[in-house]
Amino acid sequence: MKTTRVPVPDDLLELLARSRVGTQGKPFAPTAAGAVVQRALRWLGRALEESGGTVEVGPLPTVMADAGQLEQVFQNLLANALKFRRPDVPPRVTVTAERRGGPNGSEWLFAVRDNGIGFEQQFAEQIFVVFQRLHTRAEYAGTGVGLAICKKIVERHGGGIWTASTPNEGSAFYFTLPDRPPAR
Repeated sequence: MKTTRVPVPDDLLELLARSRVGTQGKPFAPTAAGAVVQRALRWLGRALEESGGTVEVGPLPTVMADAGQLEQVFQNLLANALKFRRPDVPPRVTVTAERRGGPNGSEWLFAVRDNGIGFEQQFAEQIFVVFQRLHTRAEYAGTGVGLAICKKIVERHGGGIWTASTPNEGSAFYFTLPDRPPAR
């Protein structure tokens, strides 16, 4: 019997990836966030080159994390910063982290800021919902799953994620990771 491989739409692949965040995750281990960002940037090399963009990465800590999932968070946030850019304005992205006190002890606050198209703040919660998009696929490619995956990963790590944005000025995506991962 001959089998035929049927192409699976990107929407389904991303939904499958989202559903596996909790079940397919690796144990948390000390993870150098700076090295994780550099790996994510290698995946985005072509998009960075084509956009003429720059990414500035500040000093980043070592955190207890699933390195692969943390890389996916940075890859999704950086890819969006490169994709949702203003016409004729090369994207500028900065990645920073700072230690702060959190509700359950100290935590790291990460920020990925860009100079892109931004959006109205009233949509800040909507963009983390699966398949919720602010633009048509004709305007910007994508499935509307990437930020939902980021949210699920960050929550698995015991943190939170949110955004602040201004139309035509850019967006900042923030997420926290506790010093100690949640008990399993």
